Amino acid sequence: MFFPSSYMIFIFTLLLGSIISISSPSWFGAWVGLELNMMSFIPLIALKMNSYYSEAALKYFLIQALGSALFISSGFLSMSFFFISYIFIFLALLLKLASAPFHFWFPQVMEGLNWPQIFLLSTIQKLAPMILLSYLMINNILIKMIIFFSIMSAIVGALGGLNLMHLRKIIAFSSINHMSWMMIAISTGDTFWFIYFIVYSFILLSITSMFYNLQVFTLSNLMQSDQNSIFHSILISFNLLSLGGLPPFTGFIPKWMLIQTMVNLNLYIPLFFLLFSALITLYFYLRIIIMFILLLNPIMNFNMKYKSLISNISMLMKTSFNFIGLLLPIYFLLV
Repeated sequence: MFFPSSYMIFIFTLLLGSIISISSPSWFGAWVGLELNMMSFIPLIALKMNSYYSEAALKYFLIQALGSALFISSGFLSMSFFFISYIFIFLALLLKLASAPFHFWFPQVMEGLNWPQIFLLSTIQKLAPMILLSYLMINNILIKMIIFFSIMSAIVGALGGLNLMHLRKIIAFSSINHMSWMMIAISTGDTFWFIYFIVYSFILLSITSMFYNLQVFTLSNLMQSDQNSIFHSILISFNLLSLGGLPPFTGFIPKWMLIQTMVNLNLYIPLFFLLFSALITLYFYLRIIIMFILLLNPIMNFNMKYKSLISNISMLMKTSFNFIGLLLPIYFLLV
């Protein structure tokens, strides 16, 4: 189990905070839900008496407190200055989502977390702010702003992940890049971004659970001979390629659907930046894959610690979601 049973109450209140924030009829109720969500996540970060966990929890608290202060003050401002308050609420939500140019805190916090907390921070913690962001898409100016910030997030997420050796920072910049696709989806429709979010969550769950089982945090850990088996190499390669959106893996399906939507809406300029950034993210995923495949030396197999068959089967089941996209050509044949 990722978390001790005594911490289940914090996971429950974390989900409850998201539900309260989503279903609230006022900005004050949404702020209460976001605060409950934030205060429930901090104990899940500081599970152990560790300076890295404590530093990450403090950074997360300060940034989220700043975003919450801007959010609630903008909510009160809406009674007098409607449009200006919506702009500040929009910026506060971007800060909570770690979208560019407010992304500076996200890789630093991710660097001090373990893989289960990384999964929560990249998925569940972003669900409520994204739904609140979709509520703001009632003005053409805000729609143009979210398209502009999504282009910035795509560029920052792609260029920031180059030449990094820490897997947690690579996943952080990958999350920023995927956030740009979801923000574009929010500007085009109310429900499609949620499909992208669900697919991204399942793919990230398979990657984080695999890295958690292997206890790897850097590329050097990934290259160690007692971790580097042919089975793990194939699974890690497919996971990363699916996360990068390479066809025919599952990660390509929501991107392909969003590309068609953007072409129909004549959003060619944002589409160019998103596709360009996707190619760059595929580059640094391929850099990881090629490195440990080239270093897969059969001569060193005597030093490998083979895992049990049950462990390999469970790992394969966790990553099986990424292979759904391989069945997509069968769908076209049946149609």
